[in-house]
Amino acid sequence: MVAAARSGGMRELFDGLVAPEVIDAYDRLLATGGCAKEDAGAVAGDTAVVEALTGQGMAHILPHSPANPAWLQPATPDLALQGVLAGHQSQLARDAERLLNGQRRLAGAQARYGTTMSDKFPAHLVAVISDRAQISELSASLANTARKDWMTLENLTTEMPLTSDFAAPPLPAAGSLVRCRSIYCAAAMEHPAARRIIRASVQAGEQARLLPEVPMKMKLADTATALLPLTPAGTAGALVVRAPVILAALREYFELLWERAIPLATSGQRPAGTGDRLTAAQQRVLELMTEGLHDDAIARRADISVTTVRRHITAIMTRLGVSSRFAAGAAAHRLGWIE
Repeated sequence: MVAAARSGGMRELFDGLVAPEVIDAYDRLLATGGCAKEDAGAVAGDTAVVEALTGQGMAHILPHSPANPAWLQPATPDLALQGVLAGHQSQLARDAERLLNGQRRLAGAQARYGTTMSDKFPAHLVAVISDRAQISELSASLANTARKDWMTLENLTTEMPLTSDFAAPPLPAAGSLVRCRSIYCAAAMEHPAARRIIRASVQAGEQARLLPEVPMKMKLADTATALLPLTPAGTAGALVVRAPVILAALREYFELLWERAIPLATSGQRPAGTGDRLTAAQQRVLELMTEGLHDDAIARRADISVTTVRRHITAIMTRLGVSSRFAAGAAAHRLGWIE
């Protein structure tokens, strides 16, 4: 029973650190107090196991003396485990040095044979542009390459003061051929120059919507080319993408933002923004409308006539630039007009 318990304890102590046959041999040596060196192979199982025991510090050879032959003596379990762990630590150090050496060789091979990631991407699919003049020229001319869709994200982040010539509106000739859509940061409507740029683009045939935050700039022509910024303003570095799989993902991203964005009012009114609130009466009608109430119920709750309710609803939808009550509720929620 004691021997069995000791055997189980040794296996638990060394399991995963040394081979099972080495654990068994060590356990037998502990049970017998060791053995003569000449008998070590038979007791341990074979000479390879003896070498593993001595090499990992679990046992050592005592030299012969006039009274005793050379002896294979097991170390105590704590010292044996210490020796095993020291061996693993030494191996880890050698492996780390080997890995560092391999990484240095890899860096040299990449520099010599040109196997960097940028070389793996064909230039006609992905290209990085850092020349400011080239970026500006491409940004201005890319719209002319669109044949069906022209989509842009614009947060009006600039390195210079914003002026009316910051962006050119869509070409009038393209109005009936190319669907031009842009999503602007809602805060842009607070800036006089930005407001003029957006209105000029809308008058030229662009469909414009607003979001509280536009995460980055983007220009996307059909399924052919996208221009993405590598800096906030996009003038110091840009990525030109023509890879179909990435273009498809960018188009999907734009459509998701387009659905969330609020249409820009086109009736001559100032577009809706977080600071452009409704009157108290309109706000009350909006809140009741989003509860799903019919006009007569809203009239009773607000203590006004049905005609006045409908006039307020028309004003709300015009202010938000939407064509349905459902869309009005969604747009008002995004603007924070209702909870």
